[in-house]
Amino acid sequence: MNNYVTELNDKNWVSEVLNYEGVTLVDVWAPWCGPCKLIGPIIDELAMEYSGKAKIGKLNADQNQKPMDLGVSGIPTLILYKNGEEVDRIVGMAPKNQLQEKLNYYSQESV
Repeated sequence: MNNYVTELNDKNWVSEVLNYEGVTLVDVWAPWCGPCKLIGPIIDELAMEYSGKAKIGKLNADQNQKPMDLGVSGIPTLILYKNGEEVDRIVGMAPKNQLQEKLNYYSQESV
């Protein structure tokens, strides 16, 4: 994980995601998950590219209850929030350009 990625957990969920004014991309992952390891570098790149424009965070499904509370049944799961409200969800791998399109779309003021 790089300095641009926020490490999310059960304790900081409300302050880092629900109370955040703007767009947040949450990567729900686990260390043993092969596809999670593949998408991890993409998440790191997006965190650097969108620094100051969107928050990018990772939530370890093995160490936190929150993924179960959110109904996450498969990983990786990528959840987009805007102003604390879930606006989109992708289960499984997603190409970088698809994630960029979603981040750009939800970052617009009018959406």
